[in-house]
Amino acid sequence: MTRLVALFVVLLLFAPACEPIQSPNTVATLPPVEVYFSPRGGCTEAIVAEIGRAKNTILVQAYSFTSAPIAEALRDAHRRGVQVAVILDRSQESEKYSSADFVLHAGIPTRIDDRHAIAHNKIMILDGQTVITGSFNFTKAAEESNAENLLILRDAAIADMYTQNWKLHAEHSKPYQGKKSSGGDDRPAPAKKAKANSRR
Repeated sequence: MTRLVALFVVLLLFAPACEPIQSPNTVATLPPVEVYFSPRGGCTEAIVAEIGRAKNTILVQAYSFTSAPIAEALRDAHRRGVQVAVILDRSQESEKYSSADFVLHAGIPTRIDDRHAIAHNKIMILDGQTVITGSFNFTKAAEESNAENLLILRDAAIADMYTQNWKLHAEHSKPYQGKKSSGGDDRPAPAKKAKANSRR
């Protein structure tokens, strides 16, 4: 028995190490991460700067979307030839204040994800290389009143994971037709009062 135990130990010591199997949800190493916090921690400014640097594509998923600076930056990116596409939660169809109509009227393809109880993602994928994510909603209240966090990751492998998930949601989302009461207004919607938006 002792010999068997000793042999087993020797085999463990000299056997080749098992390579861990990497799942599709795993990255080998994490890239440097930029971290921002709100209130008033520069989250909106960081997002607008990243949008301004985009050259080819910007894919957006948003739960609540009332930030005029972010909406305007997306419009400007679209105007300079960047392919921008947006998926929003169903709440943006009926919210009194939303930038959904603004981006739609700017010619940006906009869809509504009504498959889920809440489409709660807050994501941008830029040029297949950069991911913006975190709890930060694209709202004025998230910048000025709420306790939120924002991460910017520059990694093609991570961006690809997020892109594939974005595409899955795009497939079951429906085209946004605009609010009936919008009257074709192409201005960014004013943000909600902080109190009303504090839960988001």
